[in-house]
Amino acid sequence: MKHTDFISIHDYSAPEIERLFKLAIQIKRTPQRFSSALKGRTLAMIFEKPSLRTRVTFETGIYQLGGQGIYLAPSDISLQKRESVYDVGKNLERWCDGIMIRTFGHDICTGLAEAASIPVINGLTDLEHPCQAFADFLTIREHKRTLKGIKVAFIGDGNNVANSLMGMGAKTGAHVWVASPSNYEPKTERVELARQDARSAKLRSKIFVTNDPFEAAHDADVIYTDVWASMGQETEAELRKKVFWSYQVNSELMAHAKPDAIFMHCLPAHRGEEVTDEVIDSPQSVVFDEAENRLHAQKAIMVMLMK
Repeated sequence: MKHTDFISIHDYSAPEIERLFKLAIQIKRTPQRFSSALKGRTLAMIFEKPSLRTRVTFETGIYQLGGQGIYLAPSDISLQKRESVYDVGKNLERWCDGIMIRTFGHDICTGLAEAASIPVINGLTDLEHPCQAFADFLTIREHKRTLKGIKVAFIGDGNNVANSLMGMGAKTGAHVWVASPSNYEPKTERVELARQDARSAKLRSKIFVTNDPFEAAHDADVIYTDVWASMGQETEAELRKKVFWSYQVNSELMAHAKPDAIFMHCLPAHRGEEVTDEVIDSPQSVVFDEAENRLHAQKAIMVMLMK
């Protein structure tokens, strides 16, 4: 693969995604084989948004590959305030071998990639969360043995996670349903982009959007949800609770999925809101397998880009 960055699932072809899966599986099964893969390499980790999973998995991952990570908090850089995105990128390319950024605007991530000659990895933007989707589908593949024909039902806000899940479904042969309240669906252009990718991949993936969570959940292999108010939407939290209450993933909704359906959540979870304890703590829940796979998936991305 000749990619220099990992910004969006859309940038990668279906065969390239498959090769990434195979690399992640190899790294997970035989981590010792890759313990020096990035020896001497340094990853700059820019955090404009806080995180448990993103920070720990990238910092641990680069260490386990023989390199090191440098954590850069919001106060260390103050992107676009203390220093421009362009200048930050041009500085970091002189010192480091890769950049991971977790930020708000997607344009910040793409602008950094344009400025820096070293690889840039999208650790999360308001538009996409490709590392999460890669780990999610790695988890589904482990539990369901395949991705082709699998029905993934995302219940909740048509947010960055939903966007990336649609994109990953399009590249792997999975069918992705997104059930959101009216006015909270994924943006039309993101749905159409995923459908275009599905047509190009020729894996017969289907992308559906509905306002009915039970329709989406019907015969699903995977039920997935996320918080109703993401970072930056705190002022909308109370309103969103009212709007999304009927989209809670509980035992009633899970009963509409297949008996062997698995439950997924990118975490952190607001228990008692988007998901009940009964579901997230059930044998069907694979949320901690999913969280673990962030480590293996991201190690594969770093090896691909930084080796």
